[in-house]
Amino acid sequence: MSELERLRWQLDVSWSLLALHLERVTDEEALWEPASNCWSVRQKPDGTWVADWAVPEPEPIPVLSVGWVMWHIGFWWSHAYTQCFGKSGAVTEKFDWSTAAAATPWPGDVASAVKWLNECRDRWIGALESLSETELDSTERSGWFADGTLSLGHVLAWANIELMKNAAEIGSLRHLRNADRG
Repeated sequence: MSELERLRWQLDVSWSLLALHLERVTDEEALWEPASNCWSVRQKPDGTWVADWAVPEPEPIPVLSVGWVMWHIGFWWSHAYTQCFGKSGAVTEKFDWSTAAAATPWPGDVASAVKWLNECRDRWIGALESLSETELDSTERSGWFADGTLSLGHVLAWANIELMKNAAEIGSLRHLRNADRG
């Protein structure tokens, strides 16, 4: 198995674990806040939805809502795609996660968020299918990530790890919310 095939396999496993929850999560679960110190997604008076966000993160770091984690997946995946595959030439400027977060709305309901996440996945897979093994070792597409010191293969591995972590967070939050329900 090539490195690219292994990364694709890892992505498929991570996605399948997330999909188990995406198929069942409800709007009510997405907006449930398990603690008073919680980052969530919130509707503004104009009807758009924004995610709580601060750089640097507050101490202690807030617990997250399922909706926030869903937003976070779409946020980082959309911007990682744009940085790696949506621009021509090397990216030399430092990526500003705070500005990007403020400009990335949550779709407003679970069905729309799941559609968005599926679109992110499909776009990412399409980009992976166009890569060669040689490109995995290059930093041409990954200059925005980790101060430009890691290869595109590292970015792809990070995306898989991040997706797996987010799947576990959503699963844990859903299990916690439903633990005492009949």
